[in-house]
Amino acid sequence: MLSDLVADFQKLRNPQKAKILSRFFKTGKGEYGEGDIFLGITVPQTRAIAKKYTHLNLKDLEKLLSSKIHEYRLIALLILIENYKKASIENKNLIFNFYIKNTKFINNWDLVDLSAPHIVGNFLLDKDKSILYNLAKSSNLWEKRIAIISTYAFIRLYKFKHTLKISEILMNDNHDLIHKAVGWMLREVGKRNKDVEEKFLNQHYKKMPRTMLRYAIEKFDNNKRKKYLERN
Repeated sequence: MLSDLVADFQKLRNPQKAKILSRFFKTGKGEYGEGDIFLGITVPQTRAIAKKYTHLNLKDLEKLLSSKIHEYRLIALLILIENYKKASIENKNLIFNFYIKNTKFINNWDLVDLSAPHIVGNFLLDKDKSILYNLAKSSNLWEKRIAIISTYAFIRLYKFKHTLKISEILMNDNHDLIHKAVGWMLREVGKRNKDVEEKFLNQHYKKMPRTMLRYAIEKFDNNKRKKYLERN
């Protein structure tokens, strides 16, 4: 029952840890995580609890996901991921649609990064990708991050086209969290095919935000990294 999960969380509350997490995830006024409430429960602890409650239905998960408490939203996504792994095709579709319907609650970078490749990316592997382009063009920070981070599922299978196209769409975005996300995904492309990444960088590095470029070239040797940064 949902009430049992809440009781488990209450036993693990850690006010000191909650203060640290609140600062780390920028919950102050005007910051990207404004209004987010933390209980101070670690991710490993949350994962352990999630394994006990994979039987919760989507209605219960929606209650958790719409909470202002960060760990409630996190555990809802962890349960969704576990259920998605073993779901039938029909239920995978239900979980994907539930996720897309609730993107407004997947509203911090850890929530996006943990879940988007496993649900959105995985679901779209053999399907039309237009929804990712819609998300990339959204005015919502987190939907844009979902768009690029979801392509990690494609990158792992050496499919780079959509990562590169969405990176182009997000090239001029003004938020640091998008610069970091795009740079990270480009770096992941480069781990698998450096030629593909360098071809993309040679076309775009002059207009790339510096943080994006730094993330993208992090694994390059010092000389090559310097050359890109000097020319940026």
